Amino acid sequence: MKLAAMTAASFVLAASIASAQSEQAVTVTRSGSQPSTTGAAENFIGSVRVDDRFKGSGDARISGATVTFEPGARTAWHTHPLGQTLIVTQGVGLVQHENGPVQEIRPGDTVWIPPDVKHWHGASQTVGMSHIAFSEALDGKTVEWMEQVSDEQYGR
Repeated sequence: MKLAAMTAASFVLAASIASAQSEQAVTVTRSGSQPSTTGAAENFIGSVRVDDRFKGSGDARISGATVTFEPGARTAWHTHPLGQTLIVTQGVGLVQHENGPVQEIRPGDTVWIPPDVKHWHGASQTVGMSHIAFSEALDGKTVEWMEQVSDEQYGR
């Protein structure tokens, strides 16, 4: 009798686990299934394309996209409440935090920008650059956009 009750309980537990797992199925978003968008003029200077946007669901706070900058294009100054990670995939780029040096970044480089650090990033003056950008939301917000990066700041 006890064995039968334990076996029945095991079946109920297994069914419950299987049901929970089926609700958490892996989702594949196919490359090219989302249209490219143009970087908003208030947040970018120059020609910028944003592709493959992604956002976590449920309790996941991560989001990001692949961003491609034509030569000379860049972001405005901005911060992220929980920081940002960039993985450079093509070209030659630049990144700078406020009052810091402009640093060159290349394919394979990973850039970590700590929370609330004012910074910008973009392509070099002569070569375009693409990166995958990741950030996490805090209270639903991933970025605080600020003023544009001047040509003088960019050319340092």
